Amino acid sequence: MAPPADGTRDSYDRVAAEYAARFTDELDHKPLDRALLRCFAEEVGGAGVAADIGCGPGQTSRYLTGLGLDVLGIDVSPGMVDQARRLNPAIRFQTGDMRALDVDHGAWAGIVAFYSIIHLPAGEVPCALGEFHRALRPGGRLLLAYHVGEEVRHLDEWWGTAVDVDFHFFATETLEGQLRETGFEVTARLEREPYRPHEVETRRGYLMARKSTRPG
Repeated sequence: MAPPADGTRDSYDRVAAEYAARFTDELDHKPLDRALLRCFAEEVGGAGVAADIGCGPGQTSRYLTGLGLDVLGIDVSPGMVDQARRLNPAIRFQTGDMRALDVDHGAWAGIVAFYSIIHLPAGEVPCALGEFHRALRPGGRLLLAYHVGEEVRHLDEWWGTAVDVDFHFFATETLEGQLRETGFEVTARLEREPYRPHEVETRRGYLMARKSTRPG
């Protein structure tokens, strides 16, 4: 599987330092996100590695580590990985493509993917969910966050820097159906309004799921 379009990876490389400066403490302003991450951490417990897919500068990885999890942060952007390592030297980070994860079957106890599938066209999301399923052990937990809707927003300029990146919105019902088709049991679904003025004004969605322990 080819990596995501160079535009997405290169765009995040270009804005990585500014992104880190603006968002490394973003969870301070997001009480529901923190609550869901605490729930995820309680369910995963000490069962093994929890992967933070699309980790950016490592803010979610840092929060989960503070809750006692063994976290591995993964991002397609080398620039973002560099920022994550700089800001969180005690946590492991590496580059990777969510559609072709460099990990053995059943290696992880949990996956958090906060606003990472939004950079995949709708037709490629099932591939990523399939990789999440493959990488998790039976009973492993998944927590997704995404923008709710059916639009695609494009940026060609971000904080004064030229970029080429798309943001895909998804209907919760569509993602929930894809999770079930992939072999996940959906355990919770939530939507909320944006935290003003700290977020872009989009409706936010969350799905929590468990890899089925049933055969087949």
